[in-house]
Amino acid sequence: MASAAKSDRISYAILTAPALLIYGLVIVIPVVYSLVLSFTDWAGAGIPNFIGFTNYVVMFSDPIFWWGLRNNGLVILVSLIGQIPLGFFLAYVIYRRLVRGAGFFEAVIFFPALLSPVVVALLFGVVFAPTGLVSQIIGRAINDPMFSLTIFNSKNTAILPYLIVLLWMYTGIYFIIFLANLQKTSPEMLEAAVLDGANEWHILKSLILPQQVPVFLTSAIYAVAGSLKSFEILWIMTNGGPSYYSSVLGLYMIQNTFSFYKYGFGSAISVVLILLSVFLILILSAIAARFTRVYEEGTH
Repeated sequence: MASAAKSDRISYAILTAPALLIYGLVIVIPVVYSLVLSFTDWAGAGIPNFIGFTNYVVMFSDPIFWWGLRNNGLVILVSLIGQIPLGFFLAYVIYRRLVRGAGFFEAVIFFPALLSPVVVALLFGVVFAPTGLVSQIIGRAINDPMFSLTIFNSKNTAILPYLIVLLWMYTGIYFIIFLANLQKTSPEMLEAAVLDGANEWHILKSLILPQQVPVFLTSAIYAVAGSLKSFEILWIMTNGGPSYYSSVLGLYMIQNTFSFYKYGFGSAISVVLILLSVFLILILSAIAARFTRVYEEGTH
């Protein structure tokens, strides 16, 4: 018996060691290195000097940090109340065959997610330019051929084009996730509900939505993690400008680290981003556990 248990432990160690080694090399060590570096003034060369919490004090007193955090909050909101509900709605319409040409719409909805972020950024940079497509459409609608779009010039609206791009580009990912999970729904159960007189709203509310709760919450965790690290489209579209009006924390970190050679300061921003991600994911996980428990209790 003891020999078998020892053999199981050895097998377990052999099977898990490669994954743990890779996780340590690509996750744990870089995080610990960033944490240590965040307490220094390292500029990318020479010996770093320990400066305590100076980078954090400077960061939390910088209005660009708080504005970037505000914009990150807007990105998360667009993901949670825009991309995910819209992705589910489109998936439900396609799954229930409420429109003709389901295959065509599946391809059209998912297509933006396949595009390169560079291509998307250049495309929408032209669309939202002062004399771009949106400007010309509005100009024709109000009969003003000299109309110029100034959405990037306002501190409060400079981030809007980026939010629209995110909604257009990534809704297709959640659409596919929900569509794949809707395929697991029993057709016999839906047919029985229809025979019992249930309309489309009752089917959605009583049969479909309860089954999709774990998918909603998993998608929310994915959306939060992706929202905090996204910056590449914004970097190409506006580079955070004008001034810092459209900046997010990821771009704020990149600019300080690689443009201003403030590696210690950039590391402090990365540590805050990691802590923020973990905090939000823990909250969502707690909500997911609660909803799952309520759903399981309701099914018994």
